[in-house]
Amino acid sequence: MERFVSDGIEIAFRDEGEGEPVFLVHGFASNSYINWVYTGWMKTLVDAGYRVIAHDNRGHGESEKLYSSGLYESPMMAEDVRRLMDHLDIEKARVMGYSMGTRISAFLCLNHPERVQSAVFAGLGMGLVNGVPGSPQIAEALLADDPKTITNIQGQAFRKFAEQTKSDRKALAACIKESRSKIAPDDIQTIDKPVLVAVGTKDDVAGDLYGLVELLPQGEALPIPDRNHMVAVGDKVYKAGVLDFWGRGI
Repeated sequence: MERFVSDGIEIAFRDEGEGEPVFLVHGFASNSYINWVYTGWMKTLVDAGYRVIAHDNRGHGESEKLYSSGLYESPMMAEDVRRLMDHLDIEKARVMGYSMGTRISAFLCLNHPERVQSAVFAGLGMGLVNGVPGSPQIAEALLADDPKTITNIQGQAFRKFAEQTKSDRKALAACIKESRSKIAPDDIQTIDKPVLVAVGTKDDVAGDLYGLVELLPQGEALPIPDRNHMVAVGDKVYKAGVLDFWGRGI
């Protein structure tokens, strides 16, 4: 992976393919490999003729680990994406986020609309507006000395995922406390870009898909059949929908 420094923080990233640029922003406790390489997204988009850039969010993967919760606010992480665009001399790009990555992508759309051509908000519906519960329980689960003592279901899932990805659990616990910033409905309505919202029909984390689409001036819905939050990311319906969306020149 290549690296650059974003406001003093080292960020690792992948840059593959040629063509119009696409930035991919992964979800909480994941990384660019798990979210985008392992699932086949990088290959799918490169084969479709795009230049694909995917970074490890601060505190994740091969990027620098931080232990102060205040350094994980979603607008700050959106600035990492913007600075990576600057670093690569990319003026404008398509952006796709998953879960936490959708929240980061939304703040990029809000704070730097001139840098975003279109966006895919995946793994997050009205949770973007209403918030996603369970952050304290997830942080507690990540820091637990004995995973057998964890009783919260979401906490159990994220602890297991963090161990599978060999993540820094202390950094993730700091991240989860601040990375779920809500966005007011009035602000969502100012995102005047084509946005595809893709959520699994069995996702009990994301919140309502269609409620978010209704708020977006140019929103489109992509339900991912029979997929929950953890497995929707690699789904073929999701991939086909995104290729169709961007294939229209959006």
